[in-house]
Amino acid sequence: MTSREDETLAQAAVAALTGQLALAPKPGLPDPRDLAARVTRRDHRGLRWSAKALAPGLAAMAAAARRTGEPTPRLRAELGAIGRCAEHAVGLAGGGHRGALWTLGLLVSAAALDPRARGAEVTRTAKRIAAHPDRGAPRRPSRGSTVSARYGAAGARGEARAGFPHVRRALTALTAARSAGASEAEARLDALLTVMSTLQDTELLHSAGPAGLRHVQAGARAVLEAGGTAKRAGRTALTALDADLHARGWSPRGSAGLLAGALFVDTLPLTPRKPG
Repeated sequence: MTSREDETLAQAAVAALTGQLALAPKPGLPDPRDLAARVTRRDHRGLRWSAKALAPGLAAMAAAARRTGEPTPRLRAELGAIGRCAEHAVGLAGGGHRGALWTLGLLVSAAALDPRARGAEVTRTAKRIAAHPDRGAPRRPSRGSTVSARYGAAGARGEARAGFPHVRRALTALTAARSAGASEAEARLDALLTVMSTLQDTELLHSAGPAGLRHVQAGARAVLEAGGTAKRAGRTALTALDADLHARGWSPRGSAGLLAGALFVDTLPLTPRKPG
C-alpha cells in the first residue's frame, strides 16, 4: 500500500518527465512543436500520456523501498518486478519512457529509502540499489544491453551502477546556468546538452553508430562552447543541431531520460526535513 509520501515522490518524477518533454527545441527529440505537425503530434501526446501512466508504478517502487528500508537484493528484485508491470501499463498508454522508467524508478526508490538525501546523496543510494542483479529479469538480452556489449558503452545499467554521473553533471549544469542568469528553460536545455556532450547513448549507437554518436556529442559541445542556450550564438547553434538531428532521424533518448532524473532530484526536498 502506498503512502502520501510515496505518491508525492511519484508525482514529482512524472512532473520531471513531462517537464523535459515541454522543452523546445530539443535536438532530435519530441517537443511541443510536434503538436502542430500532423505526422508527429500523436507521438508527443502519446509520450505525455504514457508519462502519467508511470505514476502508479513509481509510487509502488517508493512504497517497496520505504517498507524494505535497505538497498538489498530483495528490494532490487521487487523493483524489477514492479518495473516490468509498469512497462506493460506504459505500453497500453502509448509506449515510450522505458529508459526514463529505469532511471526514475531507482531515484524515486533512493529518495524513499533516505528522505534526508539530496543531490549526489540520492544518486549514491540509487547506486547501492543498482549494484544488485535483478534475478527475475528476462534472460533474453535487450537491445540496449546488446549495443552496450558490442561497443563497450556503459548503457543504462552502467550509468546506474556508477551512481548516475550524468544526472550529477546535469544538476551542476542547472545550477551554473541559473547562477549565470539563464531562464529555467534555458538552464534545462543546457543541462540536456551537457548530458548529450559526453553520454554514450545506446539509442544513438544503435541508429547512428559510433561516428553518429561522436557527431551528436560534438554538436552539443558546440552549443555549450558558444555560451549555451541563453546566448544568441548558442541558440543559433542549438537550432542548427536540432534541424540536423531531425533531418538524420537521430534521437538521443538516453539523454532525455537522464535529464528527467536530474529534474526529479532537483525538486528535492519535497517535504521539510524532520529534526533529529
